Amino acid sequence: MSDSKKVMMLGNAAIARGAYEAGAKVSAAYPGTPSTEISENLVQYKDELYCEWSPNEKVATEVAIGASMAGVRAMCSMKHVGVNVAADPLYTVSYIGVTGGLVMIAADDPGMYSSQNEQDTRMVAAAAHVPVLEPSDSQEAKDFVKAAFDISEKYDTPVIVRTTTRLAHSQGMVTLEDRADIPDKTYERDIAKRVMMPAMAKKRHIVVEEREKRLAEDACDMPINRVEMRDTKIGVIASGIPYLYVREAIPDASVLKLGLVNPLPRKLIEDFAKKVDKLYIVEELDPMTETQVKSWGINCIGKEIFTVQGEYSANMIRQAILGKDLDLKDPADIPNRPPILCPGCPHRSVYTVLNKLKLHAAGDIGCYTLGAVAPLSVIDTTVCMGSSISTLHGMEKAKGSEYIKNWVAVIGDSTFMHTGVNSLMNMFYNQGTGTVMILDNSTTGMTGHQDHAATGKTLQGDIVPAISIYELCRAIGIKNVKEVDAFDIDELEKTVKEFVAKDELCVIITKSPCVMLKQRPVTHKCVPVPENCKKCGMCLKPGCPALTRLEDGTIAIDDTLCNGCDLCMKLCKFGAIKEQK
Repeated sequence: MSDSKKVMMLGNAAIARGAYEAGAKVSAAYPGTPSTEISENLVQYKDELYCEWSPNEKVATEVAIGASMAGVRAMCSMKHVGVNVAADPLYTVSYIGVTGGLVMIAADDPGMYSSQNEQDTRMVAAAAHVPVLEPSDSQEAKDFVKAAFDISEKYDTPVIVRTTTRLAHSQGMVTLEDRADIPDKTYERDIAKRVMMPAMAKKRHIVVEEREKRLAEDACDMPINRVEMRDTKIGVIASGIPYLYVREAIPDASVLKLGLVNPLPRKLIEDFAKKVDKLYIVEELDPMTETQVKSWGINCIGKEIFTVQGEYSANMIRQAILGKDLDLKDPADIPNRPPILCPGCPHRSVYTVLNKLKLHAAGDIGCYTLGAVAPLSVIDTTVCMGSSISTLHGMEKAKGSEYIKNWVAVIGDSTFMHTGVNSLMNMFYNQGTGTVMILDNSTTGMTGHQDHAATGKTLQGDIVPAISIYELCRAIGIKNVKEVDAFDIDELEKTVKEFVAKDELCVIITKSPCVMLKQRPVTHKCVPVPENCKKCGMCLKPGCPALTRLEDGTIAIDDTLCNGCDLCMKLCKFGAIKEQK
């Protein structure tokens, strides 16, 4: 493409473009909001760049490490909690270093729009001694990825590019450039560098510390860190999206914009601090920069006036520093819209049965967490990917098999392939009892319908053999494994009752594709038959948003929402709902 072409790009698309232009040849990821679209955009370059969905972030990181060791530029992408899963290889590859450039994209989620915590990846990076770049807009997202590959190879280190939900999912103008022709590096055997036994690791740790010191010194002259001198009464140190908020909130303030946020350029910060009357540090989540700057004896203001929780805004920054708001209109007073299962979702059918049987469920990460709220109210716990099975196992070991006769573990197919299979192996190995329900909807639903190892299709669109979850469970050694249609509520209820009564490990796989998959045609709708309605409300119990109760007590079904799953019709015993082609 011409290097003069400008296009509007999502932050995640710009990151993908940056990897392409940098000459990367391998990318691996596990989908997780807000990082998912990176790989979905990368796949358009599949003729020059291999990209895959890995079963989890640890595997994705190791794939990228292997590619780097082989001599090509490689990248892995994940959300912030995925960095926890990838921490094992990340901490060690920091010691090993790279051959081809190695970049990790870590997407943090201030405000927890789609996450279970507000983890700050800079904390992990500091502990792992890995440099972190933080772009502020789509153009920088592309440029910083390219810079990250250069830094990785120059300093022999993996590099993290930290993004956030606001950057990942906002758009900006990006100048496109040609793909760099980066020759593959020659692999040379080096046991002392790449085999992290204690004797080698002790020596490499020294190298890591020296590398970090050199990088901190060099960072003072890096163009990704820049000083913008204006009125010197107020000086602000900021990076990422908060930098844009600062520019909007206090346009006259002097700003030190940091592109490299770990390690920090000490001399640059000290020189900037001397030039301003009052120094503020604006950073979302943890006071990483503030704590380091204060440890150097520099007087600054940070979390005394700013929160450690959630996203910042221009108005909040202006209020905190200047004590006055921006001239903004008050937002409209609109009701909250909590997330709900889609009309026709097979999980709703499963939860309707569990609710009827008054069972508790140890839950997992994914769409099925939406079964925690009324009216289904089935999910009792959610910790992290794959935790449902381990949680149930822990309960059984703590209280015995009778205690969990009114419990099940609930996990999705993609999450099971991610880390649930390890938990199930542990449960079998340690002779646990209990019922595990794998809700197989043939996709990674909550992040936008990505394929995985059990769907039979790769990120690059190749049709491959699908791993059978049923056969996998049987291969582990579990005798009680049964597949049930999620919408066959009578058979499902019968199976759940039978399995929870056993003092054995049992697995129920509920199979029905996600209603939003394109290959699942809607053949009919459900329509009410008012003259047959007894106004009992049974059809309303699952909480399908297509159904509403009218003033006379009968029900209406919105045919623009109905996906013809027939759950309401099966619950009605009076023929008050019928199919309409």
